[in-house]
Amino acid sequence: MEEDLNVTYITFGGHVEVHKYRYLYFIVVLIVYILIICSNSTIVYLIWKHRDLHEPMYIFIAALLLNSVFHSTNIYPKLLIDFLSEQQIISYQACLVQFYMFYTLSDSEFFLLAAMSYDRYVSICKPLQYPTIMTKRRVSVILALSWLVPACEFVVLVTLITNQKLCSFTLKVIFCNNSIYKLFCVSSRAVILYGVFVVLNVVVLPVLFILFTYTRILIICYHSSGEVRRKAAQTCLPHLMVLFNYFYLISFDFITARLQTDFQKTAHVVMTLQLVVYNPLFNPIIYGLKMKEIYKHNWLLSYL
Repeated sequence: MEEDLNVTYITFGGHVEVHKYRYLYFIVVLIVYILIICSNSTIVYLIWKHRDLHEPMYIFIAALLLNSVFHSTNIYPKLLIDFLSEQQIISYQACLVQFYMFYTLSDSEFFLLAAMSYDRYVSICKPLQYPTIMTKRRVSVILALSWLVPACEFVVLVTLITNQKLCSFTLKVIFCNNSIYKLFCVSSRAVILYGVFVVLNVVVLPVLFILFTYTRILIICYHSSGEVRRKAAQTCLPHLMVLFNYFYLISFDFITARLQTDFQKTAHVVMTLQLVVYNPLFNPIIYGLKMKEIYKHNWLLSYL
């Protein structure tokens, strides 16, 4: 910890032999970041450009991929700077901002996945009512709530955290996540209770809603024709793949932050990085290849 003009600095202690492999880490992470930006932006641009893709399902996909761009930009630039720095540090204020953006955007992903599941539910289970239910206005409201609800709830959480006294100044991670709670001298009951409320509201409830909608879809498909089942599989399978992967990773993040046991450093870094690598990197491939309308517009994917 260093103090300069009353600024408190936090040290990232989760890096593995960063001084030995700094340039290798930098090149690999830079390549991954460029791929994430380019691939996600390509799909978003295709959906924006082609009017036949201006449907709720594709708009939600574009929002999900745009969310991945913001999510990655919150983490990768700071990582790249740290790899080339002698000290891997961050001011406490900047750490709180990174923490806030990380979980706001992470939980927005669950809301967007829930919105996509609702869209599929209406499309498959109530096809005749789809145009009147999934109107432009309703889609806009759903998108706004997907970002605003987590943003507002985490503002309160970060405000509560800001008032906590620090007794440690080293995080055993490579960016600011739930491990920030281990810096505090005393665990606050208010922070713990509100944190549980937030997790239930922005993670558990959306996941339960998604499971409910896909259960309903499966029941309908079971009694429907093969064509309906193929349509459901084509559009729902990518969503479920993304959901299960992301829920597993975010659960690991929450659990490890609460456990007192120290994980092996390399294993912890690998698992942590998966949160900011897997979905941002593979979502464009999953949706670009699985969604026929996007695939036919994407000349780059056509050559893969």
